[in-house]
Parts: sequence; C-alpha cells; structure tokens
Amino acid sequence: MIRRSALLLLSCMLALPALAQTTLNGAGATFPYPMYSKWFNEYHKLHSDIEINYQSIGSGGGIRQVLAGTVDFGASDGPMTDEQLGQSKTKILHVPTVLGAVVPAYNVPGVSGEVKFTPDVIAGIFLGKITNWNDKAIAAANPGVKFPDQSIIVVHRSDGSGTTYIFTDYLSKVSPDWKSKVGVGTEVQFPTGVGGKGNDGVSALLGQTDGAIAYVGAAYAQSNGFNQMAMENAAGNFEQPSLDTIGAAAAAVTSVPANNAISITNPPASATNAYPLASYTWALVPKTSDKGAALKSFLTYAIGPGQAFAAGFLFAKLPAQIVQAAKATINKIGG
Repeated sequence: MIRRSALLLLSCMLALPALAQTTLNGAGATFPYPMYSKWFNEYHKLHSDIEINYQSIGSGGGIRQVLAGTVDFGASDGPMTDEQLGQSKTKILHVPTVLGAVVPAYNVPGVSGEVKFTPDVIAGIFLGKITNWNDKAIAAANPGVKFPDQSIIVVHRSDGSGTTYIFTDYLSKVSPDWKSKVGVGTEVQFPTGVGGKGNDGVSALLGQTDGAIAYVGAAYAQSNGFNQMAMENAAGNFEQPSLDTIGAAAAAVTSVPANNAISITNPPASATNAYPLASYTWALVPKTSDKGAALKSFLTYAIGPGQAFAAGFLFAKLPAQIVQAAKATINKIGG
C-alpha cells in the first residue's frame, strides 16, 4: 500500500508542468551597462523564471535591433528621432532608467589631478582648433599647472553611441561653431581624432595613448582611474561629476515631455553646482510585446528597488517626477 502511494505521488510530481521560463533579450548602450549588469543579476535572484540577455553594443546598435524586432528591448543614451520612430512597426516607448554623466578624461604624462576646462576649450579641442596641451587657452583656466609641449590626440566613439549623443548635445548648446559644423547625434562626423568602439574601446585607447583626451561614462572613468576634467557650468563654476552635481543638473529641469526625451546638459546658471554633462538614459520598449508582463516587471524593479545600486556606479537616483513619468510609461506596455 505504501509502495503504491509512493509511486502515485511520484507520477503526479512528474506530471506537473515545469516552471515557465522567460528570456528577455536586449541590446544597446554601453554607458549604463555597469548598472544594467548589476540589475540583471539581482533581478534574476528575485525572479528565477526570468533571465535577461543584454548585448552592450552601443546605442546605435540598440536602436537598430529594436527597430528590426530582433530584441525585446533596446537601450540608448540618446532618444530615438522621429524618423527612426516612424520606421518601427509598433510604437516604441522611452522609459528613463539611469541618471549619470559623461566626463572628458585625459592622459598627459606629468599632469594629474583636476584640470579645468571651459566650454570654448573643450569645443576647440574636438573641432581640431586647439591641438597642443600647452595652448594658452588651456593654461588660462589652469594657473600653476605646467602642461607639456605635446600634441593633443582626440579619441571619440567609432560606433553609434548615446555617449556621443550626450557629448554632442552639450557641445551644440555651448558652441555655435560646433552646432553648425557637426551637430547632435549618436553618430557624427568628428573633425579630428581616432575612434574606439564602445566605452570600453575608448577607455582602452585613452589609457594607452600619451596626450590623449576622450569622453567616457563617469563610471568607466572612475573604474579605470582616469584623470578627469572639471567642467565649467553656466554659472561659471568648475564641477566634476558626483551624486550631488549630477542631481543638481536633473533638479534644474522641472518639466518632463510626453515622450520622456528630456535633455539636462548645460543646465541654467541658477543651478550653481550642476555638472553640465549629465544625462538620462532610456530603455526602448515596444508598446506591444508578447513578453509585456516580464518587461513591466523588470522595468518596475529598475526604476524602484534597483535605484539603490546607483551610487556605487556614480549614477544618481532618478528624481521623483522622472520615476512617476517612467511608471506611467511602463503601464502602457501591453501583451
């Protein structure tokens, strides 16, 4: 009798369906990847039935893949253009997930610590007008710092990049010359320099090239121990990226557009301690998806409990108004 009962119990257990497993495939921005990677691991601990695979290939690649329908979500530090959105077979939603900063970093032998850069200097370097580290325009903002007679090697992104979008968005606001000659975009024609793929590729080139200057996500600059510039903001103060200065840039912008595509670079002078190269990054999510429930669950985690990990990667927590806007957007995702 006991044996028959045991066999019956075993047969019932074998007949139970396995726990349904869902895999979310994503691709895109390298800028928030340190934070995203942490989220994916921590979220999976809480939801073992959902796995997330993410290709850190740059914002341009993320946009292309979400338009092609080869991923469940994309990620970009630059919002999609109207032209790109028009190519999609389904409406694409922008969900703000991370608040961080891009930093110009340098590798100049004999020079370390805080170097101050004005908007005119950073624009002049990337336009190819300022070509040597001992240029008087650089020295003027850095009294007492001895710069060598060494050529400046500009390093920029070679791939479609949201980090490039943030950097060029800033330059277009502070330099009419840059705005007219180069403009804003995830991919632009840089007047000078060499390209590296991803924040990792740019970081590698910067680290091995004497005289180099590059723009990278603040988390990458921090983890690689790069020397960072202090950037002059609209109030005339020189600031480096920190939780306080990134948060101050976000706080200076009080209205959120309907599509959440908000720009916070070069905030007004009233934000006296704001870092001028701060930005949001977005998850790009089809409004209609057969994995809608899993996407909503993960994104709700990302803008909620997941924000507790932000400070460890030099990201600031999303402001309350952005969290509210993100929640409203997430609720629009349907199966």
